[in-house]
Amino acid sequence: MRVIIDKDIPFLNEVFPLDIEVLHLAPEEITSQTVRDADALFVRTRTRIDKELLEGSRVRFVATATIGFDHIDQSYCREAGVTWVSCPGCNAQAVCDYVEEAISSVKTNRTDLIVGVVGYGHVGKLVSQMAQSKGYKVLLSDPPLGVGLSLAELAPQCDVLTFHTPLTNNGDHPTYHLCNADILRLCKPNTLIINAARGGVVDEQALVSCLSRLSTAIDCWEGEPQLNYELLQLVDLASFHIAGYSIAGKMRASEMCLEAFCKFFSLPILSINKKVVPLHGDSAPGWLRRISNELKAQPEHFEQLRKQYKLR
Repeated sequence: MRVIIDKDIPFLNEVFPLDIEVLHLAPEEITSQTVRDADALFVRTRTRIDKELLEGSRVRFVATATIGFDHIDQSYCREAGVTWVSCPGCNAQAVCDYVEEAISSVKTNRTDLIVGVVGYGHVGKLVSQMAQSKGYKVLLSDPPLGVGLSLAELAPQCDVLTFHTPLTNNGDHPTYHLCNADILRLCKPNTLIINAARGGVVDEQALVSCLSRLSTAIDCWEGEPQLNYELLQLVDLASFHIAGYSIAGKMRASEMCLEAFCKFFSLPILSINKKVVPLHGDSAPGWLRRISNELKAQPEHFEQLRKQYKLR
């Protein structure tokens, strides 16, 4: 058996038995040629799982060490008989910590905030609990779950509007450009918009036109690693898609991928290599402001900054 693993997924070195061939490759090295003889892939959002990559290969199983899965062509996988899994909730606490830091950085010393949480899944629940613990009033919007208000009802009431939805284009409640010009016009002046979900959830061009009256903290970008430079320079806080980057979150994602792999191939459960712990990053107050300045100074290095980021 051959397994290909994105080399930026930690804790998976020296884990597999000797009868399983393991290749740790950079995302750009995971191509139709390199996966042709692979049975399983462990990837991140940088690898598009579709017909172009997998056709003609013997890949039967794909694990993405991420919450998001819009980089996976689900229809193709279903037709091709490829099983895929993601890691819902693995980094929920890290994203919650990011939101807490964004609010404290922009809404300094405010204790009377109304926080609108859009999406009431793993992350949304934690963000709601965090906000309530600080004495903030929390309003919810998750129409697919039948929870809370519509976004149009929610937006005019909030001092903070934070998004925690998957990115979807179809169905009864698509989230692509969920935060659009109509919603942004409803927001009160100085409302803080936080996108720590997926890039396409927020319409970036619409946001640019409203930034004179709104505050923003953007972690996920449309078209990344190519950024909207105009938006980047105007937002209050910018980061390189690392809201969910923490040691605990990465560890759990690797565990979930490995557990699913073992179950699929009917193998004894393997354990991740917890001895390989990345260096701790900066988590002191003001850390988000510091990396925002770093990204704004060198936006062309988005991907490099992301790779070199030391986990919180």
